[in-house]
Amino acid sequence: MSETGFWTERLGHVRTVVEADIERRRYHGAVITVARGGKPALQLTLGTADRERAKPLTPDSVFSIFSVTKAITNILVLRAIELGRFSLTTKVSEIIPEFSGGLRQHITVFHLITHTSGLPMIWTPKQGMYIDEFDTVLAAIIELVHSVEPPGERAAYSPMANHVLLGECLRRTDPQRRGYRQIVEQDLFGPLAMRDSAVGLRRDLKSRHVVPDFQGNVANEHPGHNNLGRDGAFQEEFAEMPWVGVATTVPDLFRFAEMLRRGGELDGTRILSPATIDLATRNWTGEKPNELYKILAHKRGWQPSPAYIGLGFSLRGDTVCNHMFGTLTSPRTFGNYGAGSALYWVDPERDVTFVCLTAGVLDPNANIERFQQLSDIVTSAVL
Repeated sequence: MSETGFWTERLGHVRTVVEADIERRRYHGAVITVARGGKPALQLTLGTADRERAKPLTPDSVFSIFSVTKAITNILVLRAIELGRFSLTTKVSEIIPEFSGGLRQHITVFHLITHTSGLPMIWTPKQGMYIDEFDTVLAAIIELVHSVEPPGERAAYSPMANHVLLGECLRRTDPQRRGYRQIVEQDLFGPLAMRDSAVGLRRDLKSRHVVPDFQGNVANEHPGHNNLGRDGAFQEEFAEMPWVGVATTVPDLFRFAEMLRRGGELDGTRILSPATIDLATRNWTGEKPNELYKILAHKRGWQPSPAYIGLGFSLRGDTVCNHMFGTLTSPRTFGNYGAGSALYWVDPERDVTFVCLTAGVLDPNANIERFQQLSDIVTSAVL
C-alpha cells in the first residue's frame, strides 16, 4: 500500500491499460494525475500529441479542454452569485433584455447551469459561422436560438448556447465591465496560480499545444477568423468561447479540481464557499435522462441513465450505468468532461482527485467506456 492509501499494483494498472490503448491507436497519448487528500499517487505522461507519433507529450503539454471550459464559466457564475450580482432565480432576460420573447423569457440562471433551459441542443447558431468571437456568437444566439420547450421540463445538455449566455451574464454584471477573458484570468486563473491556462491559445503556450485531432469522431466544425483549418478556433490566440475555449495543462487542471475538493479554497485563496460547493454538487435534475446522451445510449443499445446534473457539475449518482466516473465512485462524485478527450472528477467520500487529458478525440460512447474503465481501476485501488 502506498502512503496515500492506494493499492500500488492496482493503481499501476492504469499505465498498462493506457499503453495498450495507444498501441492499438485508439488515441495518441495521455497525461494523468491521481491524488488522495491532495497528495499525488500516480502521475503518468504517455504517448504523443499527434497521430504521426512525432511529438511526445510532456507533463506540461497544453490541451484544448473543450467543454471542461464550461466548468470554468460555471465556477465564476457561482462566485458572481455569492457576490450578489445576480442569483440562481434571476431571469436571463433581466440581465440580457435582448434575450426575450416567447418561452426563453422565463429561463433563469438555474435553468442554464443545470442544462434545463428548454433551448435546443446546438453546436452553432448558424452553419459555417466563425465561433471564436464572443460578441458575434452572442448576437447570433439572441437572433436565432429560441426555446423548443418550457424551461425545467427536460435535462438536455447544451453544447453551446447556455454558456454563451452565462458568460454574458458575467460580463454585464461585472462592476469593472471586464471582458470574459479578463474575468477568468483575474478572478480564477491568477488567484489559483494556473499559469499555463488561458482563454484562447495564448502565444507562449502554442509550442506546447496539442492540436485537436477529432479523428472523424465529431461532425461539427470549429472555424475561427484566421482560417486556421476546420477546427481552427482552438488555435486562435484571442478566441473567447465560454463553452469550449480554454487551454490548460494537467497540473493546472489539478489545481482547479483540488480547489473544489477542498471546499472552494486552495493555498489560502478562497474562490467559493463550502456552502456553494455543497449546493452545486447535489443532483438537481432528479431522474430525468440527459436527452443528448439518451440519443448516444440508443446508438449503442444502452439503457439511458439519469442525467445527474448539479449546478454546473456532472455527478455520479446512484444508478449502475455507463458513466465516465465509473461504477465504483461514490454517488456525490462530481466533475466535468470535454469532447472525447478530457475529464476530471473528485470523489469527496474517498478524498480522491482524478485528472486526465488525452490527445486524439474518441467517439462519445467509446470515450464513456474508456473513462469508465480508468475510473473503476482508480477507485478499486483505494484502500
